[in-house]
Amino acid sequence: MSSSTSDFSKGSVASNILRLAIPMTFAQLINVLYNVVDRIYLGHMPGASAGALAGVGLAFPIITMITAFANLFGYGGTPLFSIARGKNDSAGAGQIMGATCALLLGTGLVLSVLCFLLKTPLLYLFGASDVTYPYANDYLTIYLCGTLFVMLSLGMNGFINAQGFGRTGMMTVLLGAAVNIVLDPVFIFLLGLGVQGAALATVLSQFLSAVWAMYFLCGPRAVIRLRFSQMRPNLPQTFRIITLGMSGFIMSVTNGLVQIACTSTLQQFGGDLYVSVMTIVNSVREVALTPVSGITQAAQPVLGYNYGACEYGRVRKGIRFMTVLCVIYTLFTWLVIFLFPQFFAGMFTSDAQLAADSVPAMHLYFFGIFMMALQFSGQSVAVALGRSKQSIFFSLFRKVVIVIPLTLWLPHVASLGVSGVFLAEPISNFIGGGACYVTMLLTIGREMTRKEAQKVVQI
Repeated sequence: MSSSTSDFSKGSVASNILRLAIPMTFAQLINVLYNVVDRIYLGHMPGASAGALAGVGLAFPIITMITAFANLFGYGGTPLFSIARGKNDSAGAGQIMGATCALLLGTGLVLSVLCFLLKTPLLYLFGASDVTYPYANDYLTIYLCGTLFVMLSLGMNGFINAQGFGRTGMMTVLLGAAVNIVLDPVFIFLLGLGVQGAALATVLSQFLSAVWAMYFLCGPRAVIRLRFSQMRPNLPQTFRIITLGMSGFIMSVTNGLVQIACTSTLQQFGGDLYVSVMTIVNSVREVALTPVSGITQAAQPVLGYNYGACEYGRVRKGIRFMTVLCVIYTLFTWLVIFLFPQFFAGMFTSDAQLAADSVPAMHLYFFGIFMMALQFSGQSVAVALGRSKQSIFFSLFRKVVIVIPLTLWLPHVASLGVSGVFLAEPISNFIGGGACYVTMLLTIGREMTRKEAQKVVQI
């Protein structure tokens, strides 16, 4: 691999970010298809679409928790890996990657056992009814068999991207998603396996993604190879990885808590139908915000590398470019969803009543979604530069302090009912997103400006 692709302190900052962002965004869009395609097919099952969608939606919090642990180690290890590379510390970078892999494997085994033991009481706690529980249980039982594959493919793929191999990172999920798209209709309809078929297709796809990622990182093309001898995390190293990855972990965990609050409250005020509506809204949200996630995650290794190389002016340029690009994209997304909600609802269900009830829910939920771009950008800058406490605080602030209380309280206000659940999200985006980004500008932004000026004086 040439230095021009692995050295992020050279060339245009914007081009470095885009070179990673385009394949990473495409890869993440494909990754979203793992579950979204399942819902599209299940939403068109004859006579069972609403129940199947609700059942899969009830499994979201547990799936989100598994993803949270992959993010904990993956998002924590990758920025440290990038900073070490920026300092030309290849040995340290390799040790960080090996430790991350070991933590993913160990945690994946523990999660598999715990989730199997607790899945029934958890599903009823999340809002399952006697009608929707069988669907949720069938899907989750098979999905949990692939926990290790999920952990490895999500947690280790960042190390491929951090070495500048954006296209290879894209292939990690492209391979699995392509197989999932092909197998879903075969297992769900042709073999008549229903939700079990959807879960089985997902597990097989995740297996292929994990094998691809591990094969590349252990192979000769990797700039820094994954070695078994380095898969021995020590306590200080584990603490650093967990501390920095805590932001991504908390963001995923709080997403799960929000999902629990939403489904349980919607079950109370609207029944199984509105649990299905929330499944559709969450599915549209996953697709809509994936490019924002791809851009901000692509910017992290670029920002981290330049910070490690003391190129503070390039860090500032990267922050500006990332923010403007994300805000423009989310403004466009808001317009499209506002104008064509029926199209998006129709993608996930052939039930006329379910589609009709999904339209006003989407109008409320996605109002002002461009403010979410500021939340993503502010937290990504903090993570990239190793400011874990700042990122963790704003992860907790938006979801735990704002969204969850509003989700539980607003339905009781002025007879809002289910509308109150969907209103909680835009309110949190304006308050939480604005506070996160302004704080980043006043802290990290000012520090980069000061350090850049000091560097000029020294020269």
